Amino acid sequence: MEVPPEVAIKATIRPGSVFYFLEDTLTSDEPHYFIVINIDPLTDKTLVLVCASSQISKVRRRRKNYPVETLVEITPANYADFKVNSIVDCNDVWEKTVSELVQKRSQGELQLKVQMETALIEKLRQGVLASQRVKNRIKTLLRK
Repeated sequence: MEVPPEVAIKATIRPGSVFYFLEDTLTSDEPHYFIVINIDPLTDKTLVLVCASSQISKVRRRRKNYPVETLVEITPANYADFKVNSIVDCNDVWEKTVSELVQKRSQGELQLKVQMETALIEKLRQGVLASQRVKNRIKTLLRK
């Protein structure tokens, strides 16, 4: 028996939850890994997500004038669901509601991945907090 999408999403959302889906605001036609970095995602109105990219040198060039801690590299040794070395640009965040993720799951457009370790999530949070681009309203959700 398959778990209903709403139950699957709500049962798995926590800091470090990883979802794999196609994001319309990205120029890529490929799905990406999105990581939940909220401290308390079940009670927050929106989920704060950061996105991983395999194009490390391109991201580093684009963000060369940003604080180094806002770019977090993650290897397959750090997170087994990554098949290649990846980078998270913590200067860009996505806000999604639980219902948006449930809808993507209902339409077969979202995969649940293995949860990321707390130490990595903390590094991603610190990267977002160090960014000058991210709004204070979002940073507040990461400082509880």
